[in-house]
Amino acid sequence: MAKLHYGWVIVAAGALMTWMAMGALLALPVFLAPISADTGWSRGGIGFAMTLNFLTMGIGSAVWGGLSDRYGPRMILVTGVLLLGAGLALASRATSLLEFQAIYGLLIGIAAGSLMVPLMSTVTLWFDKHRALAVSLVSSGIGVAPMTVSPFAASLVVTHGWRTSELILAAAVVVLLLPAALCIRRPPHMPAAASAGGMGGPELKAAARRALRSRPFIVLSLTFFACCATHAGPIFHTISYAIGCGLPAMTAVTIYSVEGFAGLVGRLLFGVLADRVGVKRMIVLGLLTQALAAGSYVLATGLSDFYAVAFIFGMAYGGVMPLYSALARDYFAPQIMGSVLGAMTLLSGIGMALGPALGGWIYDRFHAYTWMYLGSLAVGLGAAAIALALPRVRTSGPALAVPA
Repeated sequence: MAKLHYGWVIVAAGALMTWMAMGALLALPVFLAPISADTGWSRGGIGFAMTLNFLTMGIGSAVWGGLSDRYGPRMILVTGVLLLGAGLALASRATSLLEFQAIYGLLIGIAAGSLMVPLMSTVTLWFDKHRALAVSLVSSGIGVAPMTVSPFAASLVVTHGWRTSELILAAAVVVLLLPAALCIRRPPHMPAAASAGGMGGPELKAAARRALRSRPFIVLSLTFFACCATHAGPIFHTISYAIGCGLPAMTAVTIYSVEGFAGLVGRLLFGVLADRVGVKRMIVLGLLTQALAAGSYVLATGLSDFYAVAFIFGMAYGGVMPLYSALARDYFAPQIMGSVLGAMTLLSGIGMALGPALGGWIYDRFHAYTWMYLGSLAVGLGAAAIALALPRVRTSGPALAVPA
């Protein structure tokens, strides 16, 4: 009971961290117009900082994940929180677009990459019976952030300007998340590899290399990549598409809030169902639903249509995203979960970075978003097909274990 109880403490601390960290990171769209008006920097140049951030976050996740296997999650998370706070503070002082892109795209991206993978890999170690629900609850902060942190950031900008608002968010990140990071630790029976004698060194690296070449990793990573490539374009461009369909700009923004709320619902619903009927089944179901919803955007015309599609779409991608971590724990040994999830996140980050860029290119080429949504439908169906190739989960233990 004690181990299970502290596992839920880690879930609560992890949800707080994903909420505040991702809320501060994804507040950039709120600051976009004020930054451009204040500095004269182009919106495209400011937006490129976010694209660079996604790429750097993926690379950082792979590196930080391996370090968390070796040294444990607490030191990595504390370092990440401090770097994120420092990055947000430095971004608020940037005097040129290039300096802003370097800070927001590189430093903040590296900091953000240190948070999610150590959190998710650690949570999977504390749970067997309710693992899917636990990882879904940790990621629920991402769904809550657009409904809470983004409006808070918008109100700050009105009264304090974007530079002071970034400083306030930087302070909030450090004050709220540093104590939460200190609560994160591995189960007592599983110390970090660096302090576990024979568990570290060549054995750990060899196990990680085997895992990254295995069929479960390749199929799961390709599924994750295609999943993110499916929803990245619609998430980024749907507000512009809705405005093009005649909706007022302020009304169109509410579609994003509907997606965020639906994502929170999806995380909880899919987490509960995955523990009951199986994680793989819920991933396939979620991917099919996500694909059909993405394609359905081409049929939306009025606000009620957009709300209906956005709710289904947000629930599907929000519900599926945490389940990759839960399923990975069934395939791989606990000692290498950070390395595995870090490499998976790197590929998913590439998928996320492709969506906005390709969606913009399609619009510039065809002066419409139709082909972007149809492309998302096709890629989403492909993701579900790839997921069907996942091997059966062994019930006797992880498929790839670290030798004692």
